[in-house]
Order: sequence, then structure tokens, then C-alpha cells
Amino acid sequence: MRIVVLAGGIGGARFLLGVRAYAREVGAEVTAVVNVGDDLLLHGLKVCPDLDSVMYTLGGGADPERGWGRVGETWTVKSELAAYGAEPTWFGLGDKDIATHLVRTTMLNAGYPLSQVTEALATRWQPGVRLLPATDDRLETHVVVSGRSEPAVASSADPVGADGGQRAIHFQEWWVRHRAEIPTHRFVFVGAETAKPAPGVLEAIGAADVVLVAPSNPVVSIAPILAVPGLREAVADGPAPVVGVSPIIGGAPVRGMADRCLAVLGVECSAAGVGGLYGGRSAGGLLDGWLVAPEDEGTVVPDVTVRSAPLRMTDEAATATMVRAALELV
Repeated sequence: MRIVVLAGGIGGARFLLGVRAYAREVGAEVTAVVNVGDDLLLHGLKVCPDLDSVMYTLGGGADPERGWGRVGETWTVKSELAAYGAEPTWFGLGDKDIATHLVRTTMLNAGYPLSQVTEALATRWQPGVRLLPATDDRLETHVVVSGRSEPAVASSADPVGADGGQRAIHFQEWWVRHRAEIPTHRFVFVGAETAKPAPGVLEAIGAADVVLVAPSNPVVSIAPILAVPGLREAVADGPAPVVGVSPIIGGAPVRGMADRCLAVLGVECSAAGVGGLYGGRSAGGLLDGWLVAPEDEGTVVPDVTVRSAPLRMTDEAATATMVRAALELV
């Protein structure tokens, strides 16, 4: 059995723990196609937050309390950069994490594509699944917001300044620095028009027995993957059934700020809202099946088979049970 998972963020990483556990039980092969829209250059280093979250989580090196970064991390470099007044100060890199970014950046500068670099980094972590970036090309999620650029003159009444003009900022600035709390108009996937699927991505989808859409943020984790030309079509028109797992339980995100992202699109923060955003394959969307939480039993998504099962990823065993329930849909 060959399973392909579209994933991003902490939710995608934890979901893959369950997919891997299930795959080991049945002898399946797993390929994870991972979001790169969060990627950015920071202090001259190429940072790939979602690829690293998946790699660290599956490799046993992620911090279980923060949910991101390395366990046992130290922050000496971050403190030294702050002492120099080096910007940005709102995004910090841990000392262990910096080693990953140094190796990645060195290899990229030497001409290796991101997919090969990811494969090389994974030899240390042995994630137990094949990790593929959605694309080797530049693809960044930017957010169009209101407010003057720096330096901003803010107040409690007008936290982004008085001019109200629109500007685009990197998703990480919107997410980490502003906590998605500034007036937001739309998301833009910069570079998507000319990006190509990374080597192996289309082949994996074409050979898959099932495609799973992880309970990741649908707007900024899954949508950038599907924005790569040819990738949405490969999933929607491919031979494998497609099953998604809802990231919303009882009208609220399991973690993160998916509710704020969905609000920008005018989509209801509910299992039905996200399921409808993906849509049924027979109606031009993606899904054959949609797994929701017991709290959302009775959810209806046109042309999609909907069932409920516990979706709290409390541990690897619970997540594997959730994966099994998703696969039973098809």
C-alpha cells in the first residue's frame, strides 16, 4: 500500500506520526508532500519551518511542550543578535536549529535543489517516511494587510498606524509578530505561478493507493501545496481516493489560528466550512471522504462521504487509530 499525505505545520507533523505507525502495522509506504509557503531567509539562512517540524517530530527531536523547534534548545545566538540590534527580533532561531539551517543553506548555495537537501538532512533524523517539499522553487505565502510599513505609529485604537494603506508582508511576520491580529485582506502565494512540483511529487501521487489531507491549516499549509501548478490536478484527477481530516473540532481549531485565516476567506470555522472549502471531487473539488470529530457528527459536505471519529492527537496510538478511521472511509 502506498500512502501520500499533504501536510504542513505542527498538526501535519503529529498526524504523520500516526500515519507512520499505521504504515508499519500494515507494511505501507508513506510519502509526505510538505508545505514550503512558510519558508523564509533569516540572517542569511534558509529556514523551512514546516519541513523541519515534520523532520524533527518524526525523528524524535522536536520540543513536545512548544510543539516546534528542538527539544533541549538553547538561545545564545538569538541573545547575541538582539545585543547587536539585528532585525528581525520577532523571529528567533535556536542554537541547535541554526545548525540545520546552516547545512541547508550551504547545500542550496552549492546548487543542490531543496528536495535533495531535504533527503540529505533526513538521513540524520530517519523519519521513516519519504519527505518531499511541494516544490524546489521559491514559493512564499505573503499576506496583504492594512497599515503603514515600519516605523509604525500605533495606538490601542489603531495598532497598525493611521494611513490604512495596504501592503504585503511575509506570512511569518503576520503569524509570529502580529499574531494575525491586524486587518487582513488576502493571502498571496508568491512564485506559485512559475513553480514546478518537486521531483517525485507527481509520481508519488500518481502511484498512490490513497491520498490523505492532514488536519493542517487549510489556508496557509494545504493551499500553498495545491497552488503549485499541476499538483491540485494530480490529486483531484488522479486514480487514488482522497480523504481529508478536519482541523476543526466543535467550531474551533485544534491548535493555531486557522479560524483567523478562514475568516479572511469568508469561510465558516467549522468542519463543514473546511470540508466545503476543499469540496467533493465529483463537483470539481478534492475530497472523496471527510473525517470529522464526534462533536461535529452530522456534518454534511456535498458529494463527500462524511464520518466521525475521535480526532484529538493525544499520542501516537490515538493518532494511528484516527488514520485507520480515515482510511476506512475508502
